[in-house]
Amino acid sequence: MEIFWRAMEQINWYTGLSPTAFFTILASMIFVFQMVSSMFVSPEEFNKPPTVPVSSSNSANSNLFVDDSVADASQSVQVGRLTEQQLRAYDGSDPNKPLLMAIKGQIYDVSSGRTFYGPGSPYSMFVGKDASRALALLSFKPEDINGNLEDLNEEELVILQDWEYKFMEKYVKVGELVSEEALNERSENGHQSTDTNREEEPNKDQ
Repeated sequence: MEIFWRAMEQINWYTGLSPTAFFTILASMIFVFQMVSSMFVSPEEFNKPPTVPVSSSNSANSNLFVDDSVADASQSVQVGRLTEQQLRAYDGSDPNKPLLMAIKGQIYDVSSGRTFYGPGSPYSMFVGKDASRALALLSFKPEDINGNLEDLNEEELVILQDWEYKFMEKYVKVGELVSEEALNERSENGHQSTDTNREEEPNKDQ
């Protein structure tokens, strides 16, 4: 009992709140977080512990999902490296393209959640973009739908990490975001490598 009262005193000392007010606010925050979380993944998926990907040598789909209720990897097409501008083409405006969404630079195919992310749905605003900041802040503001993590605090980063685990478990990773500069540099290096190989080919015959 003495430990309990000491804990109550510490709460009052560090927060300036009465124990009743502190736990009321804490319960409210947990409720809001779970309510917003349920908007992105189904309720039965929300409370499942995250499944961290294992080595790809164990299974062809080892970095995907664990049961029949999640996306079928065979239905997803790997897009490789995309810039933010290229990712916008997968926002659902073209019915022949998958619905793609990025978290922390990793692109996921959310087509299996078309009810939530398809055109006209409440969360279609996140598709075709890196929504890392919005997820970390539990925000629906257009200005927060981007990949900027610079000024997020530790708690917000933990929330984002939880979202990343949920997407790793439920949706198929199909690519990654890169800057225009990185994409151009990679393309230039590829051309240089090809040119070098062509120059060396005659020397092999000598």
